[in-house]
Amino acid sequence: MKCNAAVEALKSTALISWKSTGKQQHTISNCIEKTGIALHSGKNTTVRLWPELAGKGRFFHFGASFIPASIEYAKEVSPLCTTLSRDGWSVRTVEHLLSALEGTGVDNCRIEIINSDHNATSAEVPIFDGSAREWVKAIEQVGLTVAMDSNGRSCDKLAPYLTQPVHVSKGDSVIAAFPFKETNISYGINFPQVPAIGLQWFSSVFGTDSYYSKQIAPSRTFCVYEEVEKMRSAGLIKGGSAENAVVFSTRKGLLNPPLRSPEEPCRHKILDFIGDVSLFARNGSQGLPVANIVAYKCNYNKNHHIKVLKALPSFATSKDFLLRASLLLKIVPSALFEDFRSSLSVHLPPAQTARAY
Repeated sequence: MKCNAAVEALKSTALISWKSTGKQQHTISNCIEKTGIALHSGKNTTVRLWPELAGKGRFFHFGASFIPASIEYAKEVSPLCTTLSRDGWSVRTVEHLLSALEGTGVDNCRIEIINSDHNATSAEVPIFDGSAREWVKAIEQVGLTVAMDSNGRSCDKLAPYLTQPVHVSKGDSVIAAFPFKETNISYGINFPQVPAIGLQWFSSVFGTDSYYSKQIAPSRTFCVYEEVEKMRSAGLIKGGSAENAVVFSTRKGLLNPPLRSPEEPCRHKILDFIGDVSLFARNGSQGLPVANIVAYKCNYNKNHHIKVLKALPSFATSKDFLLRASLLLKIVPSALFEDFRSSLSVHLPPAQTARAY
């Protein structure tokens, strides 16, 4: 399925119902400017966030191009970051910034990118400390204001409510979502080769405006020390250091303690996930679906993550779905099991084993 067709299918009434959140669209109250080192290129980049009219949504302004923060412009370039591209211009590692904007309710924003290399047609958003905390602090400092359109009118903020069960899987990577009254994300990761990470689950309920800022935004990206040289040989993480990532070793465990939370690696995957699903937003709407979402190992490779998002319209509601959902229930820890089952719009037999981790 072509990208545009996939997006339109996802936004159709068959799978998604766009409903009012009861809130108005917002933008930032003033300009934000931040400069920092990019993770993969190692170069300095300046980013300016500008207030924008209601209905305009979030978009990047780089060189001669305006690139909407939309799944239509997501390109499968690097397995380690999300890249948006249009008319030969591209911006990569956008997920932390977009996650912060989505998580704090900045619905409309022009994101100006100023590259240290003025002749380059590719740029990268700074990594800062590897989390979204710096962006959230800057947004909270200037504050939000109700966005007005060109006629001076406010606009209702819509959100995508899932109307049918949906799942996508590849190997042992699974993401499933079910209709629900609020947004819940239960995320699992598994690094058996790194005992200090191992198998982790974290469940988040986005019921308050401050939840994202306190529970998700501070979580930093992480890497495995033994894989660093391989990534650098591939031209990646030139700007990576112990100052902008949590570093684990397969043999020595955590190399730059302390963690900001026991499940920091898992929480960071939720941060990335929110940044990527924010690409479903349109015209100042919310991108994060209102649904009960369960994901397991679904974005180790960012190219696979983008493929998952584009493939969401290809859902199943037959025996195939029941089989995959039953298998998914078996890997959900018992602490999350009952809450997850209660949101199912189809009735499944109890899993024979539901292990606690």
